[in-house]
Amino acid sequence: MAESLLFGIARGVLGKIASPVVQEAIAIYSVESHIHNLKNTLTAITAVLSDAEERREKNHRLQLWLSRLRDVLYDVEDVLDELECEVLRKQVISRYGGVKEKVGRFFSLSNPLILRQKISHRINKVRKTLSEISVKRINLILMRRGMGKTTLAKLVYNDHSVLEQFKLRLWVHVPEDLDLKKTIEGIIKEATGESLSNFNIQQLQTFLRDTIKDKKYLLVLDDVWSKDHSRWKDLRDLLSEGANESKIIVTTRDSEVAFIMGTHPAYRLEGLSHKASMALFRKWAFNEKEKQPRLDLLEIENDIVKKSQGVPLLVKTLGSLLYAKVQKQHWTHIRDSETLKLEEAENGILSILRLSYDHLPSHLKPCFATFSLFPKGSVIGCDNLIRLWMALGLISSTREKLAMEDIGVEYIKDLQKRSLLDLVGECDLTSSFTVHDLIYSLATTVAHNDSSTVDLKTVEISEGVRYVLLSSTSSEGVSTFGGVPPFLRKPTSKRLRAIRWNAFQLRVQNGVITEEYVRACISNCNYLRYLDLSYGSFEELPSSICNLKQLRSLLLHENKQLKKLPDTICELQNLLQLSLHGCSELDVLPKNMRKLVSLRFLSVTTKQKSLQESGIQYLENLHFLGIYMCANLQLLVEGTCRLTHLRELEIADCGKPMYLPFGELIALESLEIGHCNLVLTRENRSNFPLNLRKLAISNSQQVMKLLQWVDESACTLESLTIYDCPSMTDIPERLHNDPRLRSIETIGCPNLRIRPSPASKITRT
Repeated sequence: MAESLLFGIARGVLGKIASPVVQEAIAIYSVESHIHNLKNTLTAITAVLSDAEERREKNHRLQLWLSRLRDVLYDVEDVLDELECEVLRKQVISRYGGVKEKVGRFFSLSNPLILRQKISHRINKVRKTLSEISVKRINLILMRRGMGKTTLAKLVYNDHSVLEQFKLRLWVHVPEDLDLKKTIEGIIKEATGESLSNFNIQQLQTFLRDTIKDKKYLLVLDDVWSKDHSRWKDLRDLLSEGANESKIIVTTRDSEVAFIMGTHPAYRLEGLSHKASMALFRKWAFNEKEKQPRLDLLEIENDIVKKSQGVPLLVKTLGSLLYAKVQKQHWTHIRDSETLKLEEAENGILSILRLSYDHLPSHLKPCFATFSLFPKGSVIGCDNLIRLWMALGLISSTREKLAMEDIGVEYIKDLQKRSLLDLVGECDLTSSFTVHDLIYSLATTVAHNDSSTVDLKTVEISEGVRYVLLSSTSSEGVSTFGGVPPFLRKPTSKRLRAIRWNAFQLRVQNGVITEEYVRACISNCNYLRYLDLSYGSFEELPSSICNLKQLRSLLLHENKQLKKLPDTICELQNLLQLSLHGCSELDVLPKNMRKLVSLRFLSVTTKQKSLQESGIQYLENLHFLGIYMCANLQLLVEGTCRLTHLRELEIADCGKPMYLPFGELIALESLEIGHCNLVLTRENRSNFPLNLRKLAISNSQQVMKLLQWVDESACTLESLTIYDCPSMTDIPERLHNDPRLRSIETIGCPNLRIRPSPASKITRT
């Protein structure tokens, strides 16, 4: 049975309870019994969640039950996150805070006695609600959804030449878990008409061998989802009893299944041409007597078919919706409607696509739903999406040596295999992808209880909404904007966890995000994990930003007026991402940046000469550091440096030569240098990063010296990119011939002499 979205949330909450940080907090604040009771109640409810969500669409009472449960699960997560935050705060104070600060904490809400009382009260409250919900779970009805057939396989199956070649044709729908007994029973029933459910597995295997022995058969295994290679091998060995000319066709939505089961390359269906789409559409939209549509419908028909984007199922659904509709307004309505409205059509495209979603593992379902937080049709950066997932707590590192960013890449690869996104190039943090409009509609459908797209005039959001995508509808809407969207002033916004903006609209409508708007977000949305304030028009971030204790991602980039950050920003111990690039008026970073103990991503534009005084050299968990347009910056850090987990470093458009402590950057894998010079010393030369996999250099007079350093080091470079470097004349021979270097791309290097390369690894533009 496919795991439900709520099941994934509940499992995440149970996992958080078991995490070391939360367990430490439970012990510190002596709430073991409260958490134990909460865990037992939650475990009991989790047992029925998958079945409940499969049944929800046809049961209004069940929808209300699940909606209430979702809200309570989020409340439980808020309580646990608060505990986690207090542990981090305690660690930071112990490490960096003075006596005066510790005394002050005794009288604050962070005092263990006060906090224990507060947390105990909240836990008891949510546990009471969960208990009430648990009592009602006996009303749930179990039900499995049916599977569809595959049109292409049917065409092959019923083709006249196939009928002549294969006297024994078998069509079997494969159980979701590839249950061998049920699959063999199905094959035998197709072949003989006999039902042998009373046979054991050994008897069935013998019967199947006798049935197909030396016979030429065609077997279609329809809608396969199981990735159990051993079960498939057992079944394949049984089926080998047939004649050598026998054929097996497997239909699946999952490319990994195709790889496991196939002995030949998979046949991937491409979209229909416009001409073929028109023919298919007319077949479903008109009866046999209407060979040609009315002239007044031709243009509308053409527009509708274009919306299908060559997807056969959508063409069929659109045609079916208009069958026997003779009035022009019906056609116009369909043409101008959103794809999402097709959901109500029986056997419509969304219900078919939903099968792919229903078979996602529980941890991927909330990740897929976040597609709805990006504008429709946008190109989504893998790094941006993964950081959003991290901020919302959708990635949990279960393997000690695998970073959350790497787990996020695996999630994206998994979604790609299931055809839920279209990746551009190879999958890594620098990649991007698009989402088909139909898939996007599916994401908005499954996320509609949690997410909402709003505009500047939206009065109120639904009570259960936790994530919003803010988008202004018109230039008129911006000109009449009062500074704060009305929905932010309503009580329903207090539980918001993420506020994103349509980035494109922010670029053309700069001036929307004011200090008044920022203060409204901080004061009204205490549980924010992700706050997008990019392209803002305020000079100073309010000191009250520290009240957002759960904040993981703070985006402030491209604010051309921002001059100052408050010192209180350093109290955000949960902060994972701080984006400040393009803030050209920012004077300095706060001095106590070292207190941001969870920070993994930092991008900066500042007027400082050195980042040493801000303490970024102590950010032990930093994985990415980007330094852009820092005209005065000469020194990154010196002396003690704890950037031992820094994997990516980007430096661009910095006017003065800069010294980099290569010897301390022991985990550096990716280095990008653009339009700036480095201070190159003997010490740097001998300490050049040994784990470097990617190097990109642009607009640099030092390109040849840097390449010489790379050539002399023992690094494991895999990708080399050189842009706009006229001084580049050659690629060192040893580096060029290194088999680990898979790609060399040069653009705008007119004086480069190309060496012969049997592997053709060089791309030159």
